[in-house]
Amino acid sequence: MSNIYRDVTLNQVSEADIGKELRIAGWVENIRDHGGVSFVDVRDMYAVMQVVLRDGALLDGIRREQAVSIKGIVEKRDEETYNPKIPTGTIELEAHEITVLGGVYKNLPFEVQISREVREDVRLKYRYLDLRNKKVKDNIIFRSQVISFLRQKMTELGFLEIQTPILCASSPEGARDYIVPSRKFKGKFYALPQAPQQYKQLLMVSGFDKYFQIAPCFRDEDARADRSPGEFYQLDFEMSFATQEEVFKVGEEVLTATFEKFAPEGYAVTKAPYPVISYKQAMLEFGTDKPDLRNPLRIIDVTDFFQKCTFKPFLGRTVRAIRVHEKMSKGFHERLLKFATGIGMGGLGYLEVLEDKSYKGPIDKFIPEELKEEFAQLAGLSVGDTIFFMADKEERAAYYAGMIRTELGEKLDLLEKNAYRFCYVNDFPMFEKEPQTKQIGFTHNPFSMPQGGLEALETMNPLDVLAYQYDIVCNGVELSSGAVRNHDMRIMKKAFEIAGYDEEVLKSKFGALYNAFCFGAPPHAGMAPGIDRMLMLLKNEENIREVIAFPMNGNAEDLMCGAPGTVTEQQLREVHIKVRD
Repeated sequence: MSNIYRDVTLNQVSEADIGKELRIAGWVENIRDHGGVSFVDVRDMYAVMQVVLRDGALLDGIRREQAVSIKGIVEKRDEETYNPKIPTGTIELEAHEITVLGGVYKNLPFEVQISREVREDVRLKYRYLDLRNKKVKDNIIFRSQVISFLRQKMTELGFLEIQTPILCASSPEGARDYIVPSRKFKGKFYALPQAPQQYKQLLMVSGFDKYFQIAPCFRDEDARADRSPGEFYQLDFEMSFATQEEVFKVGEEVLTATFEKFAPEGYAVTKAPYPVISYKQAMLEFGTDKPDLRNPLRIIDVTDFFQKCTFKPFLGRTVRAIRVHEKMSKGFHERLLKFATGIGMGGLGYLEVLEDKSYKGPIDKFIPEELKEEFAQLAGLSVGDTIFFMADKEERAAYYAGMIRTELGEKLDLLEKNAYRFCYVNDFPMFEKEPQTKQIGFTHNPFSMPQGGLEALETMNPLDVLAYQYDIVCNGVELSSGAVRNHDMRIMKKAFEIAGYDEEVLKSKFGALYNAFCFGAPPHAGMAPGIDRMLMLLKNEENIREVIAFPMNGNAEDLMCGAPGTVTEQQLREVHIKVRD
């Protein structure tokens, strides 16, 4: 049966069709009226084609962004009018008949071709128009291609795709849940899953060996440039009878293959095996657990050395330093100092190494002469180096050093160009002390296996216990978190007890896992790379909303459809809800 709107899509029209009568369909992108002859650029999902109108009556009532069907003869363009920027640039369609399929009855809120330059709130309100923009649309097509490749790759590796529930039980850990009231069970609520964590572990207990899912996750948390509020997608996978190293190999194979296939031309991608950096090492050398390995600068610890010197602001404090071999003007030092004070530092000490290997800078006089050679050896100093110092309590010193390292790398243009540099960060602390309450809680995933098992939990200071937890980081962006899971009910009970959850809470909130672990649970491990962040990196977008078809704004609002919105009193009554003033 023939299509009444079009014979072909625009990418299918070529010089081989010259002389043929064809019907095309699409949107009117541009209109150029030259008096006796007019030109209309028609766009469909695949391409743009020029249509020539030699009968002026055909142009009557035609407006930009109308959906139209046009019948005509394909002809060769005059050579001087060729458009090498488009595939159909050597041909045009001489229109004999135009039918408006979808009218435009309001003024356009913006020009589709330049929609990315429009305010974000306007773009999101009229997202269906924004998506007509070629670059915006191409990002969504690209997203589909990447997800299709991920599915293919996981299937090739023997993983089985299984969907887990969207309506599930609320849990007391992690980010805030989105909760859904129950109509049938008064006063009870479902939650949207923050991740398929419990279900994928239960699949391993069920005897499935390798599971994966392009999983929607829902968290009621604030937006950032690299985090979409409300919902996001991840490549969630889990493996039975697997070690941390086996999960690493799968992550490396899938991510390297994906980035090599979809990275912009000329980009380098880290080959397996990825560098593995402990959390402790990451905080020392990079000042963050999300290290950007494109930046060649490294942080060193000079705390012990400065306890032998007379500079009072460094005494009794953690002191970190960064050595840079670059020329820096006085203006650069002033701007860096301004940045340092802007992030909360009291100042920014430094030393420059002169031609005679002596030091120049405000801290020089506080280093005894007999210790200067020792310091040069410790810091690896050479002529032309500048070394910067950050001092505070350990956590703040690490933070400041990390921020200064990033600022130096960016402002001195030190970052490796056109590269995706991956690493694993592992050996995270299992527990941490909550700053306000001073209570011990889980650092990351409460379902992780503690290193040392039950014995470690029973005999060690909880703050010294490490977990089999790991992240994948690419160019300073956390792409994935994962862990070797706790599969032993006794260890699970003790871990939650340390974090302040008694056995009754464990049974009520995590009853499925608690009970399942009583029936021969296998060792299992997995991870979940974030798809939205992968796409953001691959497309070099600064905002994650550019790779999502219908994103919310930074305030978690759907400006297009008006969510969140009000509901009727009847709807509230049906789910036993009363809204308080």
